[in-house]
Amino acid sequence: MNKTIHQMPESDRPREKLLRKGATALSDRELLAVLLGKGTPGMDVMTLAGKLARLIDEKGLDVQAEDLTQFEGVGNAKATLILAAIEFARRRIKPEGAKIATPADLLPHIRHYADRKQEHFLCASINGANEILNIRVVSIGLIDRSPAHPREVFADALSDRAAAVVVAHNHPSGGVEPSQSDITITAQLKAAGEIVGIELLDHIIFNKTGYFSFLEAGRL
Repeated sequence: MNKTIHQMPESDRPREKLLRKGATALSDRELLAVLLGKGTPGMDVMTLAGKLARLIDEKGLDVQAEDLTQFEGVGNAKATLILAAIEFARRRIKPEGAKIATPADLLPHIRHYADRKQEHFLCASINGANEILNIRVVSIGLIDRSPAHPREVFADALSDRAAAVVVAHNHPSGGVEPSQSDITITAQLKAAGEIVGIELLDHIIFNKTGYFSFLEAGRL
């Protein structure tokens, strides 16, 4: 169960944790809590940060101010601060425009999803020059499964005018060996990609310490 800011020991609160351990030690939710500063009378900052993290996961680099300000407690000041932070980071360690020599080169851009309690199914749109156009969360599943329909995977890739996609999902509970449902969805996505003209380059399953690549395993 996620704790509110007041239920945390002071040393474990996001700002104090950042100062003590560095920004890399914070989860996405904690980083957003630092940017937000405080919540609202009706919503703790950690709860609000969790809601915003989910929205930003789904929107990727397409997130806009109006997406953020729909949440009570997020006005123009907080929305612009978050968007400025995202853009500042994007220009330096951006996924957009990053070139990948192999599909597994996507891992540094998605590894932060490894600590999520639920399975997140991701889709990275890739252009003809093997550059990342965007990375989005397609679906969020239960602890051991994350349904993803081909139309959900390819909808944004089509709007991006992508030449290819790499899909990936985290395994919250242990190993990275593909399940039967992982094998099935990979085959469905490969077939759908051939129909719409967007190649499925790889399906990567990952956790905090390792990964499985359908391409590297010769199963794509």
